Amino acid sequence: MNRTDKKIAKKVEIKNRKASHEYLFLDTYTAGLVLRGTEIKSIRLGKVNISEGYCYMADGELYVKNLNISIYDYGTHYNHDPLRDRKLLLQRRELKKLNEKLKDVGLTIVPLKLYINDSGLAKLDIALAKGKKLYDKRESIRSRDVERQERRKF
Repeated sequence: MNRTDKKIAKKVEIKNRKASHEYLFLDTYTAGLVLRGTEIKSIRLGKVNISEGYCYMADGELYVKNLNISIYDYGTHYNHDPLRDRKLLLQRRELKKLNEKLKDVGLTIVPLKLYINDSGLAKLDIALAKGKKLYDKRESIRSRDVERQERRKF
């Protein structure tokens, strides 16, 4: 069996459930990650926390901060720093579009989901988001409860 025929058996999908409660998503993107050393091995083991992560622009490039990829247990002294800033790979036109929209007050970029695609590459779904007010959060909880009650009736 060739390497190209072989599919990666384990699908990894880490979601940021906290983000949908805290933010209203305006636009979503899929970005690649620049990783070092043993980071991909920790991602494949599912040892990632993206709930505290956020993205920022620096020198026309997009970075993710506070994306916690745990230290690989079987690594040597070449292990990675778990909380380092990681560069996100997007097309130039997408970066320009995000940079223009970030000038608006109250908008931020949050990570939604980290996964391994079919080619074995780590991808991060990010969203341009606006923070919800307290009454917006209450309304989303209320609508979710009503929807749940409707499903239970049938």
